[in-house]
Amino acid sequence: MEEVESRVLIIGAMGRLGYHLAKFSLEYCHPTFILIRDSSPTDPERAQKLHFLSTVGAIPLKGSLEDEKSLVEAVKQVDVIICSIPSKQKFIPSEFGVDPDKVQISVLDHQFYSRKAEIRRLIEAAGIPYTYICCNFFMSYLLPWLAQPGLKTPPRDKVTIFGDGNTKAVFMKDVDVAACTISAIDDPRTLNKTLYLRPPGNVYSMNELVAIWENKIDKKLEKIYVPEEELLKKIKACEIAETPYPDNMEMIFIYSAFVKGDHTYFDIKSSGVDGTQLYPHFKFTTVSDYLDTLL
Repeated sequence: MEEVESRVLIIGAMGRLGYHLAKFSLEYCHPTFILIRDSSPTDPERAQKLHFLSTVGAIPLKGSLEDEKSLVEAVKQVDVIICSIPSKQKFIPSEFGVDPDKVQISVLDHQFYSRKAEIRRLIEAAGIPYTYICCNFFMSYLLPWLAQPGLKTPPRDKVTIFGDGNTKAVFMKDVDVAACTISAIDDPRTLNKTLYLRPPGNVYSMNELVAIWENKIDKKLEKIYVPEEELLKKIKACEIAETPYPDNMEMIFIYSAFVKGDHTYFDIKSSGVDGTQLYPHFKFTTVSDYLDTLL
């Protein structure tokens, strides 16, 4: 008997990650449904994405997360649900970041991770088959300015390094995350597991990132080291100044990744499965590749 590919519902297909998820789902021959609020979006980019996905076989379903009836009807038509938008059958929830069960900054994160962990417990308690995707940082966040608060481009003269600069963080290209996610849909090895993405070319400390960047621009940068205690004072100063959420999260994410080591302090085998081992044929975009685009 011919094996039938799982039917997939993408929630958030008009977003950057969701669009890649829908494209890969179709490329892997999954019957692919996309939940959309408006069948005729006025935003040109969203309209173009919807037109393309519909043309190559995606099936639009009118609805939203706020409309329970439309959501239930959409869910009934599929085997797998992938949510790529922040929000509360095999379910892949909108995590695509740091493992909320591993973070060590719960007193600082404004319940950012505890809410994600709560959703996990609800999924598990309901007996819903799931896969959690933990890719840590997308390359489009922090890396374009080398994790320098206040900058939007990489530094050319001096650079701030948080902690001792030796703690490693993980950066992944969104299109690579999408490809791994779709591969995990019918993979029994990922059922009820956390899938971690930690390719060697994507795991670097701040000292290593700065060294790579210096080599690319052929220039040594002045280095200013900010110890953990001083970074915590800066974070608390933002709270006192009532910097609005989520603008106050940048330094908290930096503290989590580059000081506490929340991306890499644990062994994957004891916590889930390693996407780079499950899918060794994937050629991931490396940090060095990405930094080349910033020159």
